[in-house]
Amino acid sequence: MTTNGNGDGKGTGSPISLLGRVARNVGVVPDRTTSRRTEHVRPRITGAQVTDSVCPYCAVGCSQVIYHRDGQVINIEGNYASPINQGTLCPKGAATYQLVDNPNRLHTVKYRAPHSDHWEDRPLDWAMERIAQLVKQTRDATWEATDEEGHLVNRTRAIAHLGGATLDNEENYLIKKLFTGLGMIWVENQARI
Repeated sequence: MTTNGNGDGKGTGSPISLLGRVARNVGVVPDRTTSRRTEHVRPRITGAQVTDSVCPYCAVGCSQVIYHRDGQVINIEGNYASPINQGTLCPKGAATYQLVDNPNRLHTVKYRAPHSDHWEDRPLDWAMERIAQLVKQTRDATWEATDEEGHLVNRTRAIAHLGGATLDNEENYLIKKLFTGLGMIWVENQARI
């Protein structure tokens, strides 16, 4: 039993309450608050390169900080310097790292040829080239230089574009310039939050 002592050094006297014992130790810090192993542990982002980015999900445009080293993404977190999200991310934005480092991520596209009864895997580069070829073929086949009244229109009405909610103003501007330059007149964006 702990006592408050009576000054004789033998620890005799009235018992000390729990509150009294706590009060005696408040503010006392042990000499070593960490283990030797803990003192040498460093964050995995130490020495990594830092790149600011934008969350790939909705059109809010939350800023993210991407830590990477030797071509590998190490961590993705909210950017505290951003006036938009001030370091916070929604659950989807907080899970952005899983888009990059996920063993289930597809690195090919599924393609089913006309009149085929099965799907096949094709590389992404093949898909991008195929899309470009089909846009060019469709544009050439449906090009209208003038309308029925002879007015210069330089357009195709056979191709349309519907942008996604993740596109920001700058991306929408570039898309509009590109597709208008291709003669497309049906260019829309569904970014309505």
